[in-house]
Amino acid sequence: MVDSAEKEMDNPTFRSDTVLSDVHLHCPSKRHLMVRLNAVGQPVFLSYFKLLWSTEDLASGKYMTTGREHQCRSGDELYDKDKSNIKKEELNIEGVEALLDDDGDLEVVRRPRSASDLEAEDLLRDIVCPVILMKGKVDAFEDEEQECTCSDFVKIEHTMATPLEDVGKQVWRAAFLLADYILFKRDTFRCCSVLELGGGTGIASIIMGTVAKRVYCTDVGEDLLAMCEQNVALNKHLIEPGGEVKVKELDWLKDEFCTDPEAPYSWSEEEIADLLDHCSVIMAADVFYDDDLTDALFRTLYRLTHNLRNSCTVYLALEKRLNFTLRYMDVTCEAYSHFRNTLNDLENLQDGKMKYTVEPIKLDFCQFLVYERIEQL
Repeated sequence: MVDSAEKEMDNPTFRSDTVLSDVHLHCPSKRHLMVRLNAVGQPVFLSYFKLLWSTEDLASGKYMTTGREHQCRSGDELYDKDKSNIKKEELNIEGVEALLDDDGDLEVVRRPRSASDLEAEDLLRDIVCPVILMKGKVDAFEDEEQECTCSDFVKIEHTMATPLEDVGKQVWRAAFLLADYILFKRDTFRCCSVLELGGGTGIASIIMGTVAKRVYCTDVGEDLLAMCEQNVALNKHLIEPGGEVKVKELDWLKDEFCTDPEAPYSWSEEEIADLLDHCSVIMAADVFYDDDLTDALFRTLYRLTHNLRNSCTVYLALEKRLNFTLRYMDVTCEAYSHFRNTLNDLENLQDGKMKYTVEPIKLDFCQFLVYERIEQL
């Protein structure tokens, strides 16, 4: 019995009924409107994610010379201010003598929070409750459309909570971080041919489409890809003139592209040739949460880069998620640790065919989308 119990502790199995991304709760959208049920009966919401700089300013280069830089950095500054306030509070608490009550329990004396602390928190964590569209309320979007200009918002259809296998239907912070970097380095990606792996709702590919020549946004699952294609259509006004975002299926567990003409989101021979001949950028955001999928992704990366005609830069964005595990009886980042180990293996690969170099990117670039840029990104 002891051996059996120890074995279970070493290899615990958790059944996750619901996985929730809280990105939609901490954005400036006044409403998140439920617009429909998808093919598997999950509620689909439409959210507006605000761009701190309009696409007109980005295209003209005004952001380099105008005072809007202050506006761009406001998200970072608010977060830094809030973090500074927290540190000050912790320091003040440490200086207060801890008292024990009659039962021996610790009573922590906390100073009242100042109005400025609360104001900063309100701006950062503007909790928004979803609004359900009632039958007959087809004009519910009119006020929302009047309050925002098309160039200042990205419109994304997404779900709010899903089983683990459907997490791609939600919006995750690392996708916003990747989008920030794309907007910050627009000239780097101008006129490029780009492949996104695990594109999910498509927000990173849509932002990349504002500057790149062609973006292949890939994932698996017809329902998810249909949602992604809808989001591309909702934001077609943001796409670079002459550019395009194509939604395609790419399964990391398979060694070949899906070319079945009867299958939705399959590849044509011309599209495969175009990708292999011209792709110079591959990107992925928040796809490292399962060790088997991480292994499959790196195998796919190796296979793709081995077949590309040109050298390629791969941009990976993720959030380190802290979890308490029974195996170690401590808080760990097992998915992140596995990702780092696999990345090191790729960098140290010596097969005489490919050479990979890994470089971290400092997160001191401007914040273009309003979201909570936490330390774990």
